[in-house]
Amino acid sequence: MELLETPLVRLSGGTITLSSLLLAALVVALGLAFAWLFARAAERLLAARGASESARFAISRLVGYAVAVIVSLVAASSIGFNLDALFAASAVLMVGIGFGLQKVAENFIAGLIVLIERPVRKGDFIRVGDAYGWVREVGVRTTRIVTRDEVTIIVPNGELIGSQVINHSVPTARMRVTVSVGVAYGSNTLLVRDVLVRTALQSGLVLDDPPPDVRFDDFGDSSLDFSLLVWIANPAEDRQVASKLRFAIDAAFREAGIHIPFPQRDLHLRSGWPQREP
Repeated sequence: MELLETPLVRLSGGTITLSSLLLAALVVALGLAFAWLFARAAERLLAARGASESARFAISRLVGYAVAVIVSLVAASSIGFNLDALFAASAVLMVGIGFGLQKVAENFIAGLIVLIERPVRKGDFIRVGDAYGWVREVGVRTTRIVTRDEVTIIVPNGELIGSQVINHSVPTARMRVTVSVGVAYGSNTLLVRDVLVRTALQSGLVLDDPPPDVRFDDFGDSSLDFSLLVWIANPAEDRQVASKLRFAIDAAFREAGIHIPFPQRDLHLRSGWPQREP
């Protein structure tokens, strides 16, 4: 008992002993266990009420962060640390964070906004810059995104709040895919429209509702330009669907006798220019 109560160091007006350190470790262990149990209970309660997976994930994270802060304060108090001094020094600490850790503080606050407002949720398929991927984890400082190439991108939460992010999972996971094609001048435009719509419906790759649509875009330099607009259920398959539709359109055009032209230029040569006398 004398060894446990032997003062080790005095810190901020409090005395730290071996017993206070053991008590702090016990408080931290019990606090983390309580946080895990409370988060699991909250997640099960939300699941029973029909909440989405992303909502359960966000709330469990917020609960974990709140309990971690409380446990840290209780552990600091149990070892004899004067919390009044900590609160008094918090203003100086905030000034240091504002100047020295501006980006960290910005990303931390942005992470809290993402967890509360949930503009981006776990499992969403999003576009950040030129990268497409699924949100695998929303942290308090960064968000982890896994692309279609199985590459993990670590995005600071400040970019999710301060820059443009396209969320293909909200409000629905449906996505419209556009396939552009040009046909030769003189082609039957109504036949082109019917072939494009029939090819899309027979492919089994697109949704029937909304139905496929064909748009006559322009009279191009060498072709009549059309666009086939279709809807798909999974936005991550846009490239695969567009590629398979192009294969099917090429085969359907060959069968229907519709030609896809290549760029052409007419070159006119003029002869008989008057010769200048030297």
